[in-house]
Amino acid sequence: MSESATIEYSAECKTMGDKIASMTLKQAKELSDYLKDAYGIEPAAGGAVMMAPAGDGAGAAAAVEQTEFDVILTGFGDKKLDIVKIVKNLTGSSLMDSKKMVESCPAKLKEAVSKEDAAKVKAEIEAAGGSVEIK
Repeated sequence: MSESATIEYSAECKTMGDKIASMTLKQAKELSDYLKDAYGIEPAAGGAVMMAPAGDGAGAAAAVEQTEFDVILTGFGDKKLDIVKIVKNLTGSSLMDSKKMVESCPAKLKEAVSKEDAAKVKAEIEAAGGSVEIK
């Protein structure tokens, strides 16, 4: 049911990635030290690359504000039927599918919606006694 996107990589990125993947441990350590000393880039705890801000603040990227949010139903409280009806209206699902979604909390009700839409859904669910998380 889900479609996977095909990602195209440039020849330059492929070549660079292949070179990095074929490095010895000593070469990888040397590259890591060079990137840290020359550019302030060092690996994060999870292995991802993290940039350290420059000393004077120049070149530091501004934080990107999140514009799309997911609304996740985390609980239905005492009024399950009311929550099922709201979920049915929000998702356009059948009553039976909405009931299954509510009973299988946590369940994603809306995906990639604006902050305002996410807040409206949250307010509607919470007014009926349910609990919602916005991510």
